[in-house]
Amino acid sequence: MGTLMPRTLFWAAAAAGLSAAPADLLTAATRAAVPVVNTQQSTLGVPMQIVLLMSGLTLLPVLVMSVTPFLRITLVLHFLRQAIGTQSTPSNPVLIGLALFLTFMIMQPTLQKSYEEGWLPYEKQTLASDAALKKGLEPIRGFLVKYVREKDVQMLLEVSHTPAPATAGELEFRILMPAYVLSELKTGFQIGAMLFLPFLVIDLLVASVTLSVGIVQLPPAMVSSPFKILLFVLVDGWNLVAGSLVRSFY
Repeated sequence: MGTLMPRTLFWAAAAAGLSAAPADLLTAATRAAVPVVNTQQSTLGVPMQIVLLMSGLTLLPVLVMSVTPFLRITLVLHFLRQAIGTQSTPSNPVLIGLALFLTFMIMQPTLQKSYEEGWLPYEKQTLASDAALKKGLEPIRGFLVKYVREKDVQMLLEVSHTPAPATAGELEFRILMPAYVLSELKTGFQIGAMLFLPFLVIDLLVASVTLSVGIVQLPPAMVSSPFKILLFVLVDGWNLVAGSLVRSFY
């Protein structure tokens, strides 16, 4: 329990830092981890530590859904299901579960590096809590910078009246996070549009054939759905889609 509590507080503080919370809240959240290791440095009581911990934990689902590969993966899987024509198969829990597992696999190196550079030095008391949090967030910053578009960053810098930093690594999280979301939305829609094209061709062919033979009362989608599913199975579609999504982040 003594090890789990400070580690949880560290990641809760990281969540608070990523959400661009006010500086005083972030400082209090990071320092809240110190009393668990050394009660002589305590500046916050246990009730306040619990409040900060719970506040940080409430931000974790938002961070997972918006500033990780989860966003792109869920968009692509949604478009894929719509393109095949199976409105509720696979179900939402199945798609979300697949997206979560792929997200954890993609983010594992980044999180491991963040843990080694931030938490381990703090646990060994070689870094203060503020410095450990800053070190732990740097790998996450590097991941976000890698996939943001310059156009989105410039737009957010202009609307927020923020001076452009000298390097991309100096971007603030309040600019970097929405820029990443916008970039991932565009990428997800682009991939989704490409997935729609082959299935759209099948829909057009089936519609033209049914109309040419005079079958006007039978919906073309009812006829094309088995062909689309068969095509997707024959090309091992799930393997191709999942593999392409993972490789797009490497």
